[in-house]
Amino acid sequence: MKGVFSAPGDYIHFKSQVPLHKISIGSRQWRYYEFGPKVVPPLICLPGTPGTADVYYKQIMSLSNKGYRVISVDIPRVWNHHEWIQAFEKFLDAIDVHHVHLYGTSLGGFLAQLFAQHRPRRVRSLILSNTFLDTQSFSASMPWAPVVSWTPSFLLKRYVLIGIRDGPHEPFIADSVDFVVSQVETLSREDLASRLTLTSGAASIGPLLLSDTFITIMDTNDYCAIPRELKDQVSEKYPGARRASLKSGGDFPFLSRPDEVNLHLQLHLRRVGVEAKPDIGLQNPRDSSGGGSSDKNKEKEDSDDPAKDQSKGSPSRDAKNKEKEGANNDPSNDNSGEGSSNPTSEDPIHLAASDNDGNDGSKKVNEEIPKNTASLICGQLKPMLLDIRVVMETQLILATQAVELTQSYSVLYLLLSLYLGNLYNTQCHSLNCRQTV
Repeated sequence: MKGVFSAPGDYIHFKSQVPLHKISIGSRQWRYYEFGPKVVPPLICLPGTPGTADVYYKQIMSLSNKGYRVISVDIPRVWNHHEWIQAFEKFLDAIDVHHVHLYGTSLGGFLAQLFAQHRPRRVRSLILSNTFLDTQSFSASMPWAPVVSWTPSFLLKRYVLIGIRDGPHEPFIADSVDFVVSQVETLSREDLASRLTLTSGAASIGPLLLSDTFITIMDTNDYCAIPRELKDQVSEKYPGARRASLKSGGDFPFLSRPDEVNLHLQLHLRRVGVEAKPDIGLQNPRDSSGGGSSDKNKEKEDSDDPAKDQSKGSPSRDAKNKEKEGANNDPSNDNSGEGSSNPTSEDPIHLAASDNDGNDGSKKVNEEIPKNTASLICGQLKPMLLDIRVVMETQLILATQAVELTQSYSVLYLLLSLYLGNLYNTQCHSLNCRQTV
């Protein structure tokens, strides 16, 4: 947390793509980000005491690209829990959202449970991360809570930052801490006093009408500002909830372990029946950087139009055309017959199909394959198969951590992984044998 903080590049990109909305409802101003198809029920993210709407920018970018609608909000200036419930309900009405899925961390998780308890018809599911059920322990540690609204800003910031561990961290955890600390500096004295009042004010979570099957508990197993016994109370209250344990991540896993968190969020949304709409809604923000989609479509049209390709007359394409003409005029490569065109040397689909044309299939393959074709195809197959294998193994590790797959599914993943490895070896061996014929 020391030194000058520089905003991450992906955060700068996020700020350039997703606008910050500000609306006034009564005497309160709400700050929030919203991105994704409007027809999809939204996932609303509620931050902890030191957080702002910006801390969930990785979830907004990732999930919106997959077709989900994500809304990240700042906790407004409210001074008791009943006021929070009423203010949040008015906010949902103002943005025309009736049913929500809530994702809250720390104080945000507590407020999400509180809203689900008192407004059960509006909450479809909960994702709770590093949170608690009552504020008694925090009230005991803040004997000065009655005068928190008169406390100077620098003392409030110091108290909030003391709760964030300042020590040796993994690089990604250290970056997440630096980012959240930078967000604390943007909060006013009233903002901090309001959030500390909500944390220390007497309140507890009662019974929820929401079934445990619509709740996911996602906690980190390393150091966290929320004591372990408080997190265990949450797990005991919802015995039927899905568990998503993160080996590490600190207080802010949504920043330090975004890939794992986003995977668990996506699994939760699928499990509770939220259907993603990747083909509608806003344009993919990543496509709009460095040239819009119209440029890409234009390039695609140009590549599909042979007349335009010939009119360009680029040296590289002219050279390739001359090589093609030379290969077509070569008597050894003359395949006049029913086929309308000669296959290129990098067409493994045609090579595989020609092997089944009759008894002389191997002879045709050898006539059509020039030198080094086997090595070229193997070179193309190897990274593709290795990428598939890495993805499958990664999914297996994440699913095993989340205790999501049964033993039979784990065995199936391993068998598929071995099959892909054997497929690669078989293809390479087959092509090498044909080369030597």
